[in-house]
Amino acid sequence: MNGDKKVALSGSNRLPLPGAQAIGDADASRVITVSVYVRKSPDARSLPPINRYALTLPARRRQISAAEIESAHGASPQDLDAVAKFAREHNLEVVESSAAKRSVRLKGTVGDFANAFAVKLQQFSHATGEYRGRTGHIHVPTELHGVVRGVFGLDNRRLGRSYLKTRHDAVFFRASGGQLKPFLPTALANLYNFPPQLDGTGECIAILAFNGATMGVPGSGKGGYDLATVQNYFKNTVKVKVPEIVNVVVHGPGNVPGNGKGDDSTGEIMLDVQVAGATAPGAKLVVYFTEFTEQGWVDVISTVVNDTTNNPSVLSCSYGNAETSSDSGNINRRGSIWTRSAIEQVNTSFEAAAHRNLTILCAAGDDGSNDDGRDGLAHTDFPASSPNVTGCGGTRVVASQGAIVRERVWNDGPGSAGGGGISDLFPLPTYQTGHGIPPSANPGHHIGRGVPDVSGLADPETGVLIADIGGGPLTQIGGTSATAPLWAGLIARLNQGIGAPVGFMNPLLYGRFSSGVLRDIVRGNNGAYRAGPGWDACTGLGSPNGGKLLQAFGGGPAHLARRARR
Repeated sequence: MNGDKKVALSGSNRLPLPGAQAIGDADASRVITVSVYVRKSPDARSLPPINRYALTLPARRRQISAAEIESAHGASPQDLDAVAKFAREHNLEVVESSAAKRSVRLKGTVGDFANAFAVKLQQFSHATGEYRGRTGHIHVPTELHGVVRGVFGLDNRRLGRSYLKTRHDAVFFRASGGQLKPFLPTALANLYNFPPQLDGTGECIAILAFNGATMGVPGSGKGGYDLATVQNYFKNTVKVKVPEIVNVVVHGPGNVPGNGKGDDSTGEIMLDVQVAGATAPGAKLVVYFTEFTEQGWVDVISTVVNDTTNNPSVLSCSYGNAETSSDSGNINRRGSIWTRSAIEQVNTSFEAAAHRNLTILCAAGDDGSNDDGRDGLAHTDFPASSPNVTGCGGTRVVASQGAIVRERVWNDGPGSAGGGGISDLFPLPTYQTGHGIPPSANPGHHIGRGVPDVSGLADPETGVLIADIGGGPLTQIGGTSATAPLWAGLIARLNQGIGAPVGFMNPLLYGRFSSGVLRDIVRGNNGAYRAGPGWDACTGLGSPNGGKLLQAFGGGPAHLARRARR
């Protein structure tokens, strides 16, 4: 291609992780896969902007077909063919080419990929484990400049962590009045007034599950659920119908449950499956397995959004990392990296998800406004900070005689508090205008996307009880990773009751249901931000009241009675 002259790919810049040491060149003979994403088709049809489209009540909203979505968000065959031609010229094999995903997955050796994209790939040693990395930009031929938007998989440093907290992670706990104890997910659903006549039948809940080996970190390859254990939990502990569970492997080893110790993500996956399944036992659960890498993130989101076989109507994500900060280039202050091109690609998939009416719920983090930062500044978490998803913050719940008597911001001290704050990357979305989004607590005090949007139980001191991978007594767990699947179960029930998917719900929540629908949380703080009436950067608009949400979204008693008579 044009003498193989290459230009830097915008948004692809990488620097070594802070503290990382280069220990040699990457093995040039090692075979890897790399995902190349391209632009939308130049002839893409236009669809209504998602913030306007999602303002219509679900049952009145025009359902956009998969073909229309691919036409609006997909790639042109010519662009995919151009990438395939480039790959063949560099001894790379095309494993998959998808217009809907706008991606081409390539297979080849590290040496051939390094030559194709004009990068130097090295092996690095780091506290989080060894990784194959690069420094600087990826380069593409001039003919593909503007066509290729992202290349993922050359660098496999760890990206993302689960948001799960055990009771022992809490530093302190103070409360007065009411009953201080954990909850089964079914009891929590009752406290939050989930519509009892609905169970999510006919819906599909997507659950993200990350694992995959990180060199030098014991147990990092493990992560999964034990089918017999969770089926027994549904049948004999929470006493609900046993939901159907399906696995989809995008990257990595798939369902390989470990002992839940160390860097093993089994505890997270067990939590998500049990909370979602217990609160929506009629729904099908599809667990999408992927790796803790940037390629793993980009590919799994694209796979879920374009899965026309399982057709999920809600996605639960209990993972994330501090977003890249506008004043620190491409490195967040904790040392992990989201390249700008990865964030843009994930957000592109989120936009397509909104048009296909897929609700995306993301945990907002478990370290308050710090988000595991080490610099004394406030941080928000991505993907919860994306304006195209619903971020889930955390609360502490105290109940008595089957009713909530006290709910406030979850904050047990450093390392155990609900995430939230003001995004460094994303501007204020139109749907948050007029809701008193405060300036950032950081120097400059800019106003940006506020996180979270909603909240729910997350405090491990009053957490949910789930079955442990090893059996025995139930385990008491919290974190905003419990909040996301809890909301996912509720949305599945609402979708069933409405007869149409809620979809991207932020425009309606802020535009028409910002008061009198959710449980407004007005007490507490998460560090830099305090709760108060209306939206706040600790609990968003509030925790769920399922019955009021059903009524607001258009699935009230009269609607349900009409559906029952059909």
